[in-house]
Amino acid sequence: MNVFELTRRLIEIPSISGNEKAVAEFLADYLSRAGFVVELQEVAENRPNVYARRGEPVVVMATHTDTVPPDVEFREDGDFIYGRGACDAKGIIAAMVKAAERLIEEKVTDIGLLFIVGEEAGSPGARAANDIPNHSRYLINGEPTESKLALGSKGALRARLKVEGRAAHSAYPEMGHSAIDKLLDILADLRQTNLPTDNTLGATTMNIGVIAGGVAANVIPPHAEAELMFRIVTSADAIKRVLETTVNQRASIEYTFACDAVFMESLEGFATAVVSFTTDIPLLTNWGKPLLFGPGSILDAHTANEKIAKLELTQAVITYADMVKFLQLNARPN
Repeated sequence: MNVFELTRRLIEIPSISGNEKAVAEFLADYLSRAGFVVELQEVAENRPNVYARRGEPVVVMATHTDTVPPDVEFREDGDFIYGRGACDAKGIIAAMVKAAERLIEEKVTDIGLLFIVGEEAGSPGARAANDIPNHSRYLINGEPTESKLALGSKGALRARLKVEGRAAHSAYPEMGHSAIDKLLDILADLRQTNLPTDNTLGATTMNIGVIAGGVAANVIPPHAEAELMFRIVTSADAIKRVLETTVNQRASIEYTFACDAVFMESLEGFATAVVSFTTDIPLLTNWGKPLLFGPGSILDAHTANEKIAKLELTQAVITYADMVKFLQLNARPN
């Protein structure tokens, strides 16, 4: 099947985070038939990573198999393929697989593919994949970068703030302590805090994603909490220090996810970009120097109109193959 047919087949296999087994088994069967040695690494029950290789790869192409809900029905026209995962990252998987087949036809040896579960939900697959024995010196990670080579990607820090108050009748507020008022004060202070910037990655940003608390309109709220997501341009520890200093023990802080900002390798002749989203790259340190490249736009990902351009997808097959050949030459000892 060509890259469009393979993209369609992958989109039609549901693989929302936590349910990646069927797509992993499809890829394992497909790649085995193509002559790869395939290893399924069980990350959790029914959640396998797929590592496929021919020889001993020094360059590995990698992306994730999971998608986010809800599912979007597949459709296509002359220019685009639409569907859940079209650009994030089923189309990228298809382009990498077809690039590998192109390399086989060109008699290129030592080819590696790594397809990982859970990138959209805490990256458990990347954590597990980092323990797979390998000799890779370069990792080409696939995410929708509009076919530009990303020079850097922001890291992420997710935190939950919890505030305790004391319940009372709302007619007598002096008898209680409002947890919501306390939380609002903390959030106001955080919104005024100067967060770090970087010349390449830009500004650290904070999103107050969830607020919850209270029991009823006529009760002084005894508890409140908020979930925050920082897109960071420094280390996660640096943002933790800023957060803890600003909160100043007025709330408990639970960190649920953290990864540092990452700077990637560049290649001559490629248009470049900086991306604000987070990838599996920070957790795949044992797979060599990272590069980040992929067809499609992140602005289409996670939407009801997710799509990928057929022209961009076709070109990505050629680009991935060319990148592997160039990096293989670069990886050889002088």
